Amino acid sequence: MLRAILIFLTGVSCLISASVSADEPAFKKGPVFPDYGKIAVVNNEYPLPDDFKLKVAFDIIPAAKPGEVNRALDKAARFINMHVDAGVPLENITVALVLHGNATLDAANAATYREKTGQENGNIDLIKALNANGVHLYLCGQSAASRGITTDNKLPEIKMALSAMTAHAQLQQDGYTLNPF
Repeated sequence: MLRAILIFLTGVSCLISASVSADEPAFKKGPVFPDYGKIAVVNNEYPLPDDFKLKVAFDIIPAAKPGEVNRALDKAARFINMHVDAGVPLENITVALVLHGNATLDAANAATYREKTGQENGNIDLIKALNANGVHLYLCGQSAASRGITTDNKLPEIKMALSAMTAHAQLQQDGYTLNPF
């Protein structure tokens, strides 16, 4: 009897799992960052114009758990992946990231990150890939100063800004829109 109940429960569990996965969107690797920023396959009913250009700034505040990739940095890779996958040429996409607050440590070089957390900085490869694909990365100098991050111990792909507030003001004057997500 117990065996029959276990078999029944296992079958119900499989049916529930199958129905949940059938309703979930299919995610795939993106064309620019295959190791980051997986994208959903969607039926876009709001078509993008042929000459679509994006100039977007992301405000990065939350930190990654020590040793993990910062989800907000991964989101920027997803933003680029999904638009290139939708037909927007990479040269029509300009992205800037402003790291501050708790995300400041994610900008630290390997030695400094390891010294402060005891872990490896899981963001280094993604930050290098973002930079190699034209993403502008800025670190709030005020947050950096409060957390002991200097121009000497930050990742070289990230530029030190006077502050996050100043960086966003400059980016806005340069025509960037702020991604609210």
